[in-house]
Amino acid sequence: MDMRKMMKEAQKMQKEMEKAQDEIALLTAEASSGGGIVKAVAQGEGLLTSITIDPAALDGGDVEMLEDMVLAAANDALRKVAELANIRMSAVTGGLNIPGL
Repeated sequence: MDMRKMMKEAQKMQKEMEKAQDEIALLTAEASSGGGIVKAVAQGEGLLTSITIDPAALDGGDVEMLEDMVLAAANDALRKVAELANIRMSAVTGGLNIPGL
């Protein structure tokens, strides 16, 4: 393969990766715990965008359990959005693990 063709392929892949990164930033994933008492939503950049707690959960007074449910929902939402991002990026890279992406 000649160098010019390789450069074109690299530029094409770079544009596809930039597009994928833009799409990943728009991804969201929701998770819940405690039977839906706590819900968390994360975005593709790995940030939580919302946490919702059913007010009925506050009547029980078990703060430690509520904290555990919040943590579980938040971690699950972040894990789900990371999986979606990995799937999208793998589609561009053909499954290659490229450091920093």
